[in-house]
Amino acid sequence: MSPATDRSSADTISVDIGGTFTDAWVVHRDRSVHGKAPTTRYDLSVGFLDAVAACAEQLEMPLEELLADTGLIRYATTLAMNALLERKGPRLGMITTAGFEDTTSIGRGAWHDGLPMEVKRVVARADRPEPLVPRDLVVGVRERVDSLGNVVVPIRREEVREKVRQLVDRGAMGFVVLFLWSFLRPDHEQVVREEIEAMFPEATLGAFPAILSSDVLPKTMEYQRSNTTILSAYLHRDMAEELAELGHQLLRRGYRRPLWLVNNSGGCVPLHRSTAIDTYNAGPIGGLVGSMVVARHYGYEKVIVTDMGGTSFDIGHATSGQASLRVAGAAYEHFYAATPTIGRWRVGISMIETTSIGAGGGSIASVNEVLDNLLEVGPRSAGSLPGPACFERGGKEPTVTDADVVLGFIDPNFFLGGAMKLNRELAEEAIKEHVAGPLGLSVEEAAWSIKTLIDAKMGNEIYKETNLKGLDPRQFVLFAYGGAGPTHATGYARAVRVPRIVTFPQSSVFSAFGISTMDFTRVYERSRSLRLRQPDSGPFLDDFEEFNAVVDSLVADARRDLADLGSEEEATLRLEVDMRYGMQPNVTRIRAPKLRLESVEDARALHDRFAQEYGRIFSPAAVYPQGGVDIETFAVWVTLPMRELRLEELPLGPADPSAARKGRRPVYFGEAWVDTPVFDEPLLVPGNEMDGPAIIEAVDTTIVVPPGWHFQKDRYGNGVIEEVG
Repeated sequence: MSPATDRSSADTISVDIGGTFTDAWVVHRDRSVHGKAPTTRYDLSVGFLDAVAACAEQLEMPLEELLADTGLIRYATTLAMNALLERKGPRLGMITTAGFEDTTSIGRGAWHDGLPMEVKRVVARADRPEPLVPRDLVVGVRERVDSLGNVVVPIRREEVREKVRQLVDRGAMGFVVLFLWSFLRPDHEQVVREEIEAMFPEATLGAFPAILSSDVLPKTMEYQRSNTTILSAYLHRDMAEELAELGHQLLRRGYRRPLWLVNNSGGCVPLHRSTAIDTYNAGPIGGLVGSMVVARHYGYEKVIVTDMGGTSFDIGHATSGQASLRVAGAAYEHFYAATPTIGRWRVGISMIETTSIGAGGGSIASVNEVLDNLLEVGPRSAGSLPGPACFERGGKEPTVTDADVVLGFIDPNFFLGGAMKLNRELAEEAIKEHVAGPLGLSVEEAAWSIKTLIDAKMGNEIYKETNLKGLDPRQFVLFAYGGAGPTHATGYARAVRVPRIVTFPQSSVFSAFGISTMDFTRVYERSRSLRLRQPDSGPFLDDFEEFNAVVDSLVADARRDLADLGSEEEATLRLEVDMRYGMQPNVTRIRAPKLRLESVEDARALHDRFAQEYGRIFSPAAVYPQGGVDIETFAVWVTLPMRELRLEELPLGPADPSAARKGRRPVYFGEAWVDTPVFDEPLLVPGNEMDGPAIIEAVDTTIVVPPGWHFQKDRYGNGVIEEVG
């Protein structure tokens, strides 16, 4: 699969940093190349530049020349995720409305957010996470704004200064300001920032940043707004420092343009317009966006997207009828997270929903003696250092990759196209010591048990993620990518009875490819409660001034950013609103038919769109017009197309794949060793097909076609796998 046209003449570089490898996808002139390098956790810019340098080598040009020629670099970073996992953020002080100092500590009562379903079912096992802002660094200020935006208790500047001094004396290195209803009237939060800047001017070494909730998330739901603001402040410093270093390294090597960051709402934004929290989980979003571009070419209406890498297994879904973000010009849309969660904290941003579990090539297999010698695989991972035992980097515990080597799926002499040699003997020793011996199995039986268990674990996660949304996975096509995805796809697809699998030659860098298709996309949100229709099927809203004023304000913010890019005329704007029936606590987001309301007919159309979507989700019997209809939050999406990509259709060749056969080797498929033909993926031509068993080797992935499955290389150069019979 390769792009045939590029809307922009500028060359692009797209980089995705994963837990094990850093991937790069480069479009230069009329060529597309990709490269990989181990992720360097001590300094992510090293792995970043190594991956891009691998692409420059394929293009036969110096890295500096490639960077100088590049018009745009898109980057999906794990900096936010790493900072949260490692608790590397600064010591923050929080200033809130007096009497509400314990809101974030109390949370939602039961601390279930961010936990797997099996833990949520057992309340006693749900431990409260360590707060990002300790209780002794939370202070209250006597002020109050009511739910209509009126000042009830004015703020006193002298009290603000007193509270700020208290927090500084306790070691605060930055401030988070969270007042009730501040999104309706931000004046009080702005007073706090003014006082902090006056006490600690930017010109001095003692300057402290102040992050306001009214700037970060001007929306209802105080708890989510608080968490979003705290996370933004907590992640900001380390990200700013590391991205500044990366920018410096790129500048030194010839890149002279802004760095763009992938965000979790489905697009990319210039660094100076990004926030730390928006970059969380950006890599899987890139793969999902790329999948939608590919799905459009095939005409698939329902797609399950799976990415099995070295550390994690990521799942996403998209359908042609879901009211959500439209991406990359594709007529496919995907799911928002109903309750977006980052780590253990529920947040309020509009975030595309993906699910990630600890299941990858580096997932460690072990025997739990406490649970009657139960075999477990993951979520612990060997990562890139020390990595699986077969990597010869000091890893002693067996992993999924070690099992794949022992089973014959992976050729130890052709990992990463032969660039990295693996040690089969070390893989066998690790499995024998830690799994086969304790369970009384042969080494190949133990390796097969590791493989089938991780496949079942991934299949079970797909089943949960589809069935909980009322979806039938048998009606979907499964996209399998990531370095290990095509190796295990038939295993986890069979678990949920998905009829068709699509694999990709650039499987292990597919997320980086997806990032290369991303547009400038950003959402501007603000809460404002309006009654669209009175209860008991009463009259519709007929005064549209307040509705349109909110929309116009958000549109102005969007156009400010577009002005920076100099392409306002090419952008598209759309409105989404969170609505609910009166006296109901939860909202449903729908896409508004029009950006502004100009007539009662427009209001009626908005109401009908809500009723239709509500009925689709909860059944038509649940529609409740007697309660009236309220609008709670406005969201204006802006999209600026950056690159129009079309997949090139290739001529079909013969069905016989003999010209691509490179040999045979024994492969273990659960009952016996089978002498299996091995094919060189780059030598396969569209139209080639084969029945399993077969092994198809690409430079950075291996496609396993077990007995009872059929493989065909299609007109786009992708692999289509279907179960026979």
